[in-house]
Amino acid sequence: MKFRKSIDTFLGTLVTIFMGVLVLNVLWQVASRFIVGHPSSFTDELAGYLLIWVGLLGAAYVSGKREHLAIDLISRKLSEKNQRKLQIFINVLIVCFAIVVLIIGGSNLVYITFYLNQISSALQIPVGYVYLVIPISGIFIIYYAVADIITAPPAKPTH
Repeated sequence: MKFRKSIDTFLGTLVTIFMGVLVLNVLWQVASRFIVGHPSSFTDELAGYLLIWVGLLGAAYVSGKREHLAIDLISRKLSEKNQRKLQIFINVLIVCFAIVVLIIGGSNLVYITFYLNQISSALQIPVGYVYLVIPISGIFIIYYAVADIITAPPAKPTH
């Protein structure tokens, strides 16, 4: 539980920092376009890359907090024992999805972009670093799903 809180704190801090940099980046883009008259060349690309990182790491963070979008029409009608079984089944599906799509698919994407030496046009960084967040977020999502399987909490009540 203490390790999970550390992961929560780390991800929350990282997403907050990236979001702050994203806001400052967009503000600079607007200021350089309208005040200075010459839009900065890297801000659009950086905003897109930061949005990818914020989105995927934010999804992992919210998944760990069990605050993600869920349809609980079925689980609310089940007994507590069956809610736990359903929750375990859902987490197994999440692990399978994360392994196949985020870890395997994301790692292949990262490998291919590094192998082909794809460089971003404005920032001049390897695009593989941008896509690296896909398997990283997959690792966090798998960790949270497995931890939830082990502890098997009951479904969160809705208000």
